[in-house]
Amino acid sequence: MRQLSKILLFWLVVGAFSDEHNHIYDTNEEVVLWMNTVGPYHNRQETYNYFSLPFCVGSKESISHYHETLSEALQGVELEISGIDMDFKTNVAKTEYCAVQLDEAKYKAFVYAVKNHYWYQMYIDDLPIWGVVGEVKDNNFYIWTHKKFEIGYNGKQIIDVNLTSEDKVELSSTRKLSFTYEVTWKKTDTKFEDRFDKYLDHNFFQHRIHWFSIFNSFMMVIFLVGLVSMILMRTLRKDYARYSKDDDVDDMERDLGDEYGWKQVHGDVFRPASNPLVFSALIGAGHQLTTVVLSVIIFAILGELYTERGMLLSTAIFVYAVTGPVNGYFGGSLYARMGGKLWIRQMVASAFMVPVFVCGTAFVINFIAMYYHASRAIPFETMVAVICICTFVILPLTLVGTVLGRNLAGQPDYPCRINAVPRPIPEKKWFMEPGVIILLGGVLPFASIFIEMYFIFTSFWAYKIYYVYGFMLLVFVILIIVTVCVTIVCTYFLLNAEDYRWQWTSFLAAGSTSAYVYIYAIYYFFFKTKMYGLFQTTFYFGYMALFSGVLGIICGTVGYIGTSIFVRKIYSTVKID
Repeated sequence: MRQLSKILLFWLVVGAFSDEHNHIYDTNEEVVLWMNTVGPYHNRQETYNYFSLPFCVGSKESISHYHETLSEALQGVELEISGIDMDFKTNVAKTEYCAVQLDEAKYKAFVYAVKNHYWYQMYIDDLPIWGVVGEVKDNNFYIWTHKKFEIGYNGKQIIDVNLTSEDKVELSSTRKLSFTYEVTWKKTDTKFEDRFDKYLDHNFFQHRIHWFSIFNSFMMVIFLVGLVSMILMRTLRKDYARYSKDDDVDDMERDLGDEYGWKQVHGDVFRPASNPLVFSALIGAGHQLTTVVLSVIIFAILGELYTERGMLLSTAIFVYAVTGPVNGYFGGSLYARMGGKLWIRQMVASAFMVPVFVCGTAFVINFIAMYYHASRAIPFETMVAVICICTFVILPLTLVGTVLGRNLAGQPDYPCRINAVPRPIPEKKWFMEPGVIILLGGVLPFASIFIEMYFIFTSFWAYKIYYVYGFMLLVFVILIIVTVCVTIVCTYFLLNAEDYRWQWTSFLAAGSTSAYVYIYAIYYFFFKTKMYGLFQTTFYFGYMALFSGVLGIICGTVGYIGTSIFVRKIYSTVKID
């Protein structure tokens, strides 16, 4: 599966050079140590180029800088050659590879890094290695100058890499630092397929609290589905009986009666939503995002995408690009059924709604990252590549989907006629107002996923690798079921109050889950992280806004889909004069 993904993602490689990614080495063959980034331990997302600190480069010559794939560029990967000479299965005794004469500026740079607990990251054969720059002791600042590598191999493949930092040297503005390294190769019986297991924190993700949260959410689904089914079936059965009885009464007696309930708005319930262009674009984007999330989770389960650098994001970009027809089909067909005429404008809005949201947020973050000279700053070539993907891949595929949707599913087939004049919406109790329903609609969906949010946030903002995608798939399915059930109940109450504005209400009631997720993200920032400063704060809240916004579009679309099926079902089973 990983090999298939690599082939499919080949077209995303931007300005790439070939690398040692076949993972096969002969004895004495060159092994490259790549230096990646350095940054504060308390925010793994704030990273800078490794050589932004006054480290030195070894004598070995090779390419000095490259981005292998589009996803790595977006993630701030800054691979640079270390200059350290390594050969497969060749031990190296303690050897000096470079030296740095400190001056006042270099001294202050190292002191700042040590004081702020800077860590650095390196790669050998795609295996990440982390090391600490130095430490503070008795108000003195020390830096580690010796790197001891212990590399495990099985046959012709590298299995394991361990780094030990040694030779602690006190910093001073006049000291000359000599950096040394040594390499020891050891044979291991671990299989290549299992070499990434050492990076996975099983105790954290397999904790009983995690299992309990899944079980609790699952029981909530069973209870909620049963409760919704029982309430709606019993209530609807009474409604059907009352409406059937009313059908046997002549018009004069019916007019003198006190009719009420959802049947009274049958002539308006299928009226197009206000601002149908934006609404249909959101629904189309929601279909596409739901497809992307499900596909990436399944690919991660089958192919263990987390073991390949940047592969998860590359897969997400690829799947999003090729699922443009899904967006166009559902968004375009809905817009046509609502009587929309500006279908080209709708198609463009549908295709670019999410990319503009993502790129706009990323642009603000990128501007600040460039000010701080962080590796998270996206290169100009990568921006051009993203624009090309949106213009030459996503837009044409969305156009194809829109044309198919308008022609195959664009004709309205509602079970009830739409009245020429909208029916007045009667006054109702405050808790039946759409605003209140929208506010409360996301509570239960958020309750079903908030514990999983902790694990996802921790894996992204702390030094954890998220690998339990089976849990994620189960939680995502639970979220969909809970969202549909809650939205159906909210819509039934709204229609029973003779308010036919259910389209936007159902979308926003389900989408309000994202507001609660963002509130939780604010709590997580202040109580679970140690981030500070403009860069870290902007980066955190910007990307949390993206995460919450995408989740809101997905939940809103799912809620609307379930509600539209429910509405069509109840109005198609009642005799309408």
